Formats: sequence, structure tokens, C-alpha cells
Amino acid sequence: MITIKNLLVILLFVGLFFRTFGQQSLDAGRVEPYRLEVTYNKTCHLIFPVAIRYTDLGSSYLIAGKAEDAANVLRVKAAVKDFAEETNFSVITEDGQFYSFNVIYNADPHTLSYDLQKMKNDADREEARNVQFEELGFNPPSLTEAVLKTIYQQNKRYVRHIAARSYGIQSVLRGIYVHNGKFYFHLEIKNRSNVPFMVDFYTYKIVDKQVAKRTVSQEKQLVPLRQYPGLEVIMDNSTAGNVILLDQFTISDEQVLRIEVFERNGARNQILEIENSDLVAAKPVSEMNIKVNH
Repeated sequence: MITIKNLLVILLFVGLFFRTFGQQSLDAGRVEPYRLEVTYNKTCHLIFPVAIRYTDLGSSYLIAGKAEDAANVLRVKAAVKDFAEETNFSVITEDGQFYSFNVIYNADPHTLSYDLQKMKNDADREEARNVQFEELGFNPPSLTEAVLKTIYQQNKRYVRHIAARSYGIQSVLRGIYVHNGKFYFHLEIKNRSNVPFMVDFYTYKIVDKQVAKRTVSQEKQLVPLRQYPGLEVIMDNSTAGNVILLDQFTISDEQVLRIEVFERNGARNQILEIENSDLVAAKPVSEMNIKVNH
């Protein structure tokens, strides 16, 4: 029979066990923070390998914001002079990496600019941990980024019948890839004119092939999840590519996916139409040699 004394001993042992081994488990997953000094009269700049998605400040002692026209640069400075307590902030980047910083005040910091990629490489640290993004489903952001870059860099063409041409501009669909519920569309735009082609925006719509004059067309707009490297301008007599990530979808034989590229202040818009037979023939990403950078 277990006495009250024995029960108390058992409970004490269990408590010690969970405090000891539970702490070890947490320590194993610890994200070691960087240490940062900030001041009131000067701005500190942090340069991340990719664009910043999320920032959380630990206290009102700090102010921070992404630099204009530089989505991978974070500006940080003290909002209060001579604060004594240590504070912190965290950053998540678009490749799903998590960064943690402990911050103290210094009236004259030794360094005001930091390259996070170089710091990671030099120290061979593992502080950045993968974060899952809801829109990517089960795909780690690092894998998604690797697939986008690999498709772009290998630059292979296996779709040869989908293209458009207008006033010296030609757009081509080079390939369609599929992986874990996502489509990757590899586009290429050739500018054979002497006038640069300035990209205004893209649209991705599922539309009916044939629409009677008195029939209302049902259109479904698709939102791109990622693109690499992103196209803004195709200089005169040059070629540029882009890989777009969309959620997986299906269409009937009476529908098409219409990708439209609009020229800024221009009329050389491009339209590509992709049929169901093209989608179901998408190339599996698993057949490619994808290398993920950690």
C-alpha cells in the first residue's frame, strides 16, 4: 500500500524529473540570440539574406521598420535615451528563418550596420529556425525558395506551344511544375524592340474558353504566393525569366488559366492561356535535383 509519505516522495521525484529533463528538452531547441547595441541619435541597419516578413519588438524602448525600397533591410534605433533594461526583438524572413536579438543601450555603438548572412556564415551558428507559413501548407519556406531558384537557374523548356507576341514583345511559358499541392509556372519575356518593357502587374484568372454574348462569364482570380526573381523591367533587346508559385487547382476542358502581363503606361500586354491538358502534364519537382540551403 502506498502511504501519503511515499506518494509525496513520488510526486517530488516526478517534479524534479520534468524540471530537469523538460529544461534539457527546451535547451535543445534554444534559438541563441544575437546581441545588439542601439542608441537614440543614430540608426542601426540589419541586412537580412531575404525580405523581412514579420518583426516583433520586445518593448517601447525600440522603434524599427523596413527600409523603403529595400525589403530585406531593417532599421532599428532607441525610442528612449539611456534605457537601462535589456530588451529584445524578433524577425521572421520570407524564407521562413527566425532571428532573435537581445538589445542594450549604448550612447556610442561600435557598429551600426550588420550583414546577417555574413554573420551566420562566419560564426557557423544555427540560431535561425524554420517557420511554417500558412499559405505554403506543408512546404518549408526554404524548400519553396530552393525550388523557385532551381527552376529559374536550370532554365529548361519543355512546354513549347504556349506563347504570345505583341509589338516586339514575346512571352513564353517554358514549363509547369507541381509539388505538394503547389504549381510553379516558369515564364520568359523576350524584348526584341528598342524600348524597355516595364511590367506593371500580372493577373491569373480561370476563365471560360467560349462565352456566348448573353452569358455571364465566371472568372476566378488566383493570388500568387511567391515569385522569383520578380520582373519589373525587360530592357531593350534582352530576355528575362520569372517563376510564379500558385496554389494547386483544377479546371475543366471548357476552361483555361489566363496569365496576363500588363505593361506600365503601354499597350504591349501579353496573354498566355493554359489548358487542363497542360496542367495535368505538369512536371513533378521530385524529378529535379533540389538543394536546400540551411
